[in-house]
Amino acid sequence: MIEIPQKIVERALLVALIKGNVDSDIVKEHLDELEELASTAGAETVRKIVQAKYSADPAFYIGKGKAGELIDVVEKDQIDVMIFDDDLSPTQVRNLERTLNRKIIDRSGLILDIFASRAKTREAKTQVELAQLQYLLPRLTRAWTHLSKQYGGIGTKGPGETQIETDRRIIRNRISHLKENLKRIESQRNIQTRGREEFTRICLVGYTNAGKSTLFNRLTDSGVLAEDKLFATLDSTTRAINFNKNSKILLSDTVGFIRKLPAHLVASFKSTLNEVRDADVILHVVDISHHYFEDHIKVVDETLKDLSSDKKTIIRIFNKVDILKDRQKISYVMNSYENGLIISAEKGINIPALVDKLIKISETSFVEENIALSLEDSKTAAKIHSLAEVLDTKYDDSKIHIKYKTNRHNSDKIKKMVHGK
Repeated sequence: MIEIPQKIVERALLVALIKGNVDSDIVKEHLDELEELASTAGAETVRKIVQAKYSADPAFYIGKGKAGELIDVVEKDQIDVMIFDDDLSPTQVRNLERTLNRKIIDRSGLILDIFASRAKTREAKTQVELAQLQYLLPRLTRAWTHLSKQYGGIGTKGPGETQIETDRRIIRNRISHLKENLKRIESQRNIQTRGREEFTRICLVGYTNAGKSTLFNRLTDSGVLAEDKLFATLDSTTRAINFNKNSKILLSDTVGFIRKLPAHLVASFKSTLNEVRDADVILHVVDISHHYFEDHIKVVDETLKDLSSDKKTIIRIFNKVDILKDRQKISYVMNSYENGLIISAEKGINIPALVDKLIKISETSFVEENIALSLEDSKTAAKIHSLAEVLDTKYDDSKIHIKYKTNRHNSDKIKKMVHGK
């Protein structure tokens, strides 16, 4: 008989603060989302605690008294891990661990753990490791305070290098190495994306679990993983779709956004999020059935702004209308948001209307232009070939006449490049 090891499910206690005048219902909704994150990571939420406090305690986050009260709670409920809805400082983690004798994780640490378990490609694994090390670096104090190596004798002054300094140096070196790897991966990605100028590039974005991957599968007949879990999709996926002979579209699915997403995680995933920056059109998928869908819209809009992609053409796709209970939301959404569309990716509701919209975008997003260059200007000619589909090239005694087809964005680039000389 072969003994198959069973996955251990950790029992979790979730903690959040109601700070100042923040609405308690919003904090509780954030805590519900934290429970989903914990479930995705493989933990079972046993208890949730909300503490009203004007501001977080710098030493214990929830206060020393409240931490002391939880000693009996974690023993009675056999809690394995305590998960906090905000980022904790190294001091707060150390004090809570000493007081409660339990594993302490904050929201960023939990998200990073989920990303680590979902990373499949070399690029995603590199990005996750980089984000984890950047998260770990300032928190090394609690892990290594018991270790110190000291040297004496010739060539040393003072106690020498402590263990924590050694590990920080190792981590910094590893971070530099990972950043170099990501630069190489990004260069390879840029080479691979050449030749896409003849396509309209459309990118799906949205709050995690809004149904992006389900819509992606519906439009492309692909088999991208689509689960009712947060961060089911981590690696970006791109497929070509041709609805008719005049439309050439590249559709990309990306990692879902979420509130309180760690800044170093966004920075690490910049190469993946280049799909968003390179897109001609962004389809912002929204779960209309969610009670706080407008809060989710704000989070995505803020992230797009951080990526300098908020000025692009954005179409809001309000998904999951098939499970929407409050039907008045439909008229509210259509009156409140321009350029919006109500659909169900799961049931195929209103997908033909979305396809028609995408076809129109594709057919109107390309322009044909003629440009003349001097015979010596081979660099600009090569650049035009990289930015556009060259339809015809003619030479006379002094000029190269190039006829090309490309999207409006690249056409503007070419004109500035030529007329700026």
